[in-house]
Amino acid sequence: MKKKNVINLIRYHQENNDSAFRAEAMIIAKEFYDDNDNQLGDYIMTLLSDSNYFIPQEVVYNLKYLKKVSCDNTILPLPKAITNDVKGIINSLKEHNFINKFIFEGPPGTGKTETVKHISRILNKILYVVDFNYIIDSKLGQTQKNIGELFNEIKMIPNINNCLILFDEIDAIALDRINSNDLREMGRVTTAFLKELDELGDNVVIFATTNLYKNIDKALKRRFDAVISFSRYSKEELIETSEMILDSMLPKFKKVTKNSKLFRKVMNLYKNVPYPGEMKNILRTSLAFSDPDYEYDYLKRIYETILLQENVEQIDISKLSFLGFSTREIEILTGKSKSTVSRIINGDANE
Repeated sequence: MKKKNVINLIRYHQENNDSAFRAEAMIIAKEFYDDNDNQLGDYIMTLLSDSNYFIPQEVVYNLKYLKKVSCDNTILPLPKAITNDVKGIINSLKEHNFINKFIFEGPPGTGKTETVKHISRILNKILYVVDFNYIIDSKLGQTQKNIGELFNEIKMIPNINNCLILFDEIDAIALDRINSNDLREMGRVTTAFLKELDELGDNVVIFATTNLYKNIDKALKRRFDAVISFSRYSKEELIETSEMILDSMLPKFKKVTKNSKLFRKVMNLYKNVPYPGEMKNILRTSLAFSDPDYEYDYLKRIYETILLQENVEQIDISKLSFLGFSTREIEILTGKSKSTVSRIINGDANE
């Protein structure tokens, strides 16, 4: 606690300036939290409360630019290479190795944001996500002002050591100043962001996600300690991930039956298997829309989705047989009877 804080407290008390007094006291409480003296920090916050109970920090500060996010136990299937990097981040943060800024980059639906939530849950830390709806403003200069207020808000969070800050889709405010169509305004916004980022202490852990890493300002890239690519999925890993997602959904649909062998065969029909985010929607819709009287209808719907996405009207039955699909499997996917499928495969019918 600094001398000026004590002087300010006395002055505000003498002036009967209650709001200023409380604000100064919260600054002092934050300093105790930052020094890991949670007992004194909690004691001050309790005294400031109108009741005998500790007021949660988000209520006290009435956060405008930060949104607290809950982190559940949702399945998070990731390829081995990305999993190893995530384990490295967790280990580094546990050991306080002064590496505290991370960028997750890659296409939409690859699990960037969910991974940050996963890290927050494992480390038992509070996760705040920056709400860019309140940051970006069409008025000249207002966005820079909002950025300043955002970082002031971050600095005021009590016990910041127990928090993670996520800039989801950071490209909204940090595109390349050189290649931007609006050089002056984007330059001011990015410069303001860099300045505020530099003034944060090493105890503030920052995560950022982006689908447009190549367009991110180079100076911003250098501010981050590690860049993790989420583009490292092989086709086999995407199929395995899809099956894990399916397994997590099946218990909610009592009238469907899993057929792992056929599911994997169907997924192999994709030239480019969708990333997990998109695949979740495909599987969820296929299951939800399936005929409750037909246990494998969802597989037929997944198959039809593949035809649509691959811009194919239908796959020839003989070709499906050539690819290793059995007569029964082709019957499930096409809706044709076994006898019809057999005749077509044997060349006895022109269907």
